[in-house]
Amino acid sequence: MAAQDISSSPLSSYVEEFKQFASDTWLGYAMVLPAVIMLGVIIVYPTLRGIQLAFFEVSLLNPEQMTFVGLGNFGKMLSDATFRSALWHTVLLTAVAVSLQYLLGLGLALALKEKVPGAGFFRSASMITWVLPGIVMVIIFRFLVQPDFGPANIVLAKLGMETTYWFGRPGVAFPLIVVMHVWRNVPFYAIALMAAMKSIPETQYEAARLDGAGPLQAFRYITLPQISYVSMIMIVLHVIFTFNNFDIVYLSTGGGPLGNTEVMATYIYKQAFEQYALGYGASMALVMLIIMMAFTVVYVRLEARD
Repeated sequence: MAAQDISSSPLSSYVEEFKQFASDTWLGYAMVLPAVIMLGVIIVYPTLRGIQLAFFEVSLLNPEQMTFVGLGNFGKMLSDATFRSALWHTVLLTAVAVSLQYLLGLGLALALKEKVPGAGFFRSASMITWVLPGIVMVIIFRFLVQPDFGPANIVLAKLGMETTYWFGRPGVAFPLIVVMHVWRNVPFYAIALMAAMKSIPETQYEAARLDGAGPLQAFRYITLPQISYVSMIMIVLHVIFTFNNFDIVYLSTGGGPLGNTEVMATYIYKQAFEQYALGYGASMALVMLIIMMAFTVVYVRLEARD
């Protein structure tokens, strides 16, 4: 009789619930464990290893022979004119490209949101530039500016203007890099922002019209605030992508001509894998990591406060 009372007591039900909870919890941990291990191998370990190498002088030819130099690599950056130039180019490229991408993507999203003939087809076709591999995009642009048979130069020749290989011109190569970033990413901004706009209830716009608000006021006080979260995600992601971008610059100009398109990613690659200065390259990569973490924290906090 006593055993029956214990088995039917509230304590036994709590024990069974705890066992069920523990079973479900450990099952969940077991399911995510492979992904955690993969992230640790692919992301966490290389990051920690890179942070360690930043404080050592080590050659790629003999990575086991490491000499601790403390902040020596970071002091070397202060006197490295190429590093300062690459950092400036990276910041400038990121600021200009992301700003243009957002503004043009916002304008395109407003246009695609309207119910006009052919809008559906254009929405699908506009994503072609974004899904193209980077190497394909670079080949297209390099073909366009070929001196003898490139379409851009053919048009310029017809107009009696100078023709040349524009990626080889110091004053033109960097703007072309910006154009490639913008050309590739604007459709992605447009589709994401258009989706956010379509989630806004139409009743809010109707109420604004009844209150005498014009299109600009509705855009300022209804559309922009309600797409701010999507905008924040897009801007943070593309600032990180552009700041760390390697393939577009390396495949199109290699950092030239005369270092006019050298960015941090290409300069780190050259130091680590061409000059074999693995420690110095890791220290510059650590600087990039700190800059991106600082930007992300500050920007997200400002957006959250607003």
